[in-house]
Amino acid sequence: MLITNLKQPKCSAEMMRRMGRVIAIANQKGGVGKTTTSINLSAALAEKGKKVLVIDTDPQGNTTSGFGIEKNNIECTIYEMMIGECSVFDSIRKNIVERVDIIPANVDLAAAEIELIDAESKEYILKKYIDPIKDEYDYVIIDCPPSLSMLTVNAMTTADTVLVPIQCEYYALEGLSQLVHTVNLVRERLNPKLEMEGVVFTMFDSRTNLSLQVVENVKSHIDEKVYKTIIPRNIRLAEAPSYGIPINLYDSKSAGAEAYRLLADEIIERKF
Repeated sequence: MLITNLKQPKCSAEMMRRMGRVIAIANQKGGVGKTTTSINLSAALAEKGKKVLVIDTDPQGNTTSGFGIEKNNIECTIYEMMIGECSVFDSIRKNIVERVDIIPANVDLAAAEIELIDAESKEYILKKYIDPIKDEYDYVIIDCPPSLSMLTVNAMTTADTVLVPIQCEYYALEGLSQLVHTVNLVRERLNPKLEMEGVVFTMFDSRTNLSLQVVENVKSHIDEKVYKTIIPRNIRLAEAPSYGIPINLYDSKSAGAEAYRLLADEIIERKF
């Protein structure tokens, strides 16, 4: 009996070490820094010792290429996984950077919307594959397509939370209200545990009054958590994807790298 009691905390601690928190990064508006956030938040979390799985659910495959993978020469992507042609284990590319694995995507994924239209429980296909492996990771980051499609719904049924990047521009609130409505619908009908992770501002330019006005305007209109970290408009952030590496490896001391480290700290500290 004494041995059992001694072993129990060790087992619990081991289980707690990997919680497998699944975060969908979503915004139906394109060009808001969604993919940039998926890549660089994942890398920043890994830099802090966390094990991360990145899932690219965008047929453009920009997260995949942003990690240096030649997306058009892959045999086993998320598309083949979702239609049952390969296993989740065959789909994962291990250690693309230290402590980061990825399930890649390419343009083939665009066909999934049509091919899965009559599939049974089509809203839960991704969840079926990810649930058994998510606790092998501290974080699972899902980059969603810039639309409220079946792929986005699959990401949200798989996720615990939704993180929304918002570009500091005039129409920022318009897109956010639509997305929050979608999150609420998914919570009501498909995934009762889904929560809003929060909002993160991207492409912030401190030289313009507009960026400052957008931040204040959004904060005054929403109830969701707004992360303190604001991602700046940064030339090094824009350059990094063309080299196929995240910002913390491309220019570790840049403003963009520091911002994503701060965001990673906030994500780690956030409790649900």
